[in-house]
Amino acid sequence: MATRPKERPGPAPSAPKPAPQPVSRQKTTTAYQGNGAAPLSQELLLKLYSYMVKCRMVEEKARNLFKQGRFSGNYYAAVGQEATEVGCTMDLEPGDTIAPSHRDFISNIMKGTPLNLMYAQLYARKTSPDQGRSSPAHCGYAPANIITPASTIAAQLNIGTGVALAYKLQKKPNIVMALSGDGSTSLGFWHEALNFAGVQKLPIVYVIQNNLWAESVSTSLQTAVKDLSVKAQAYGFPGITVDGNDVVAVYRVAREAIARARSGGGPTLIECKTYRWYGHSEIDPAKYRAPEEVEAWKAKDPIPAMERYLTEQGMWKDSWKKELADQFTKEIDEAVDFAEKSPLPEPAECLDHVYSFSIRERELNRKTWTASVPSPAGSASKK
Repeated sequence: MATRPKERPGPAPSAPKPAPQPVSRQKTTTAYQGNGAAPLSQELLLKLYSYMVKCRMVEEKARNLFKQGRFSGNYYAAVGQEATEVGCTMDLEPGDTIAPSHRDFISNIMKGTPLNLMYAQLYARKTSPDQGRSSPAHCGYAPANIITPASTIAAQLNIGTGVALAYKLQKKPNIVMALSGDGSTSLGFWHEALNFAGVQKLPIVYVIQNNLWAESVSTSLQTAVKDLSVKAQAYGFPGITVDGNDVVAVYRVAREAIARARSGGGPTLIECKTYRWYGHSEIDPAKYRAPEEVEAWKAKDPIPAMERYLTEQGMWKDSWKKELADQFTKEIDEAVDFAEKSPLPEPAECLDHVYSFSIRERELNRKTWTASVPSPAGSASKK
């Protein structure tokens, strides 16, 4: 079934005027195709790049804020994985759902969560989408259909699979994009979700962001297969492995999978081979990784790679890069200022949205319990 890529407002200011290109390069293909599709439009390529830059800047700022003690808890950066995050989510519609993991904070950017609310979530402020309950980095946003991540690895896949079932039962044209890491494939949650989706032919795309390490456990100690995408064969739907640092390749594969899910073709499993630059979290020095491995993957940084590609296509200007950086710096600074000036939730609000109102009232107005029947221990002592 043919689908038309969504017109997403780009985060960039005025885009550079490229050198003249053949007409075919100015048209976004609408065919249900994968890597054999026609070239992507200039507008789309520039959006892919600008979103990667924004995601990188948002996360580096969050890392610095945590190190400065400006918010507590922890942070799980996906720096280095921007091509996967952006490429997989670019074509999602407003009614589609994202089921993210703890490392997918920046998926909120792709679905339109306001940046000030994202930073308020890190700061556990009352103005955050969860009003300070899931801080930090477990950021969901109901108006954009972003499920709040759980600390339980792969649990978001079961919830996302349930949403996909609801879409099918309600005959809605929407799909679910379910994100997880390579470590999730070793857990029962992951297999249960994919097996059910395969049986029911649900409108969902599962994305494995294979960054080679499940916290401190290497992929080679988790599975004997080279490509995690082959696991889809057990559940009766396609699996494909792609270079997770090539945003154009990721976008093409994701677009085809989204079109398949939206047209009733069922799930797809996409494995994006990528790398997280830093430790599992900001308190993890990642000494289990060889420095040579880290540097080799940093040399595959998806952002400079896209800059080279845009240059080859005659679409690049250094001045545009500075415009992007200036615009995003201003947006980020304003968002952080909003978060830091926002109030903390009141202690009395801790049970709101957890229990029903009557239970909340009971818990906040507990009465001292008095035993009406003598305890057996008391009776025994008197004897």
